[in-house]
Amino acid sequence: MYETAANAAQIIIAIVPIVGIAIGGIVLFFYILWHHHEVKLQIKTGTYNPQKFDFKTFSLLCGILLTAVGLILTIVFAILDHFSYTILAGLIPFAVGISFLLFYKLNPDFHKKDGE
Repeated sequence: MYETAANAAQIIIAIVPIVGIAIGGIVLFFYILWHHHEVKLQIKTGTYNPQKFDFKTFSLLCGILLTAVGLILTIVFAILDHFSYTILAGLIPFAVGISFLLFYKLNPDFHKKDGE
């Protein structure tokens, strides 16, 4: 009796994430589809105003966040596992964050004035 209940619980626990990911994918698909149709209609009516992506702010924000998260993960994994392969889970975001900050600092386009 209990063996059957345990098997059923394991099946349900295995199916729930799969269903959640599938439903999330469907929601994302329809969001992208409807946004595409909205932009098409805005272009037809002449009211489309393209949004500019701000790489300067994006690189600074991602650099700060990834560096902070990577540093904390590196410290935690160094304390817990004493420099094993798990420390890469902290070093990888730390390195990506540092490279975003270097990109922000070294990119000459970010240091030009708006009028130049």
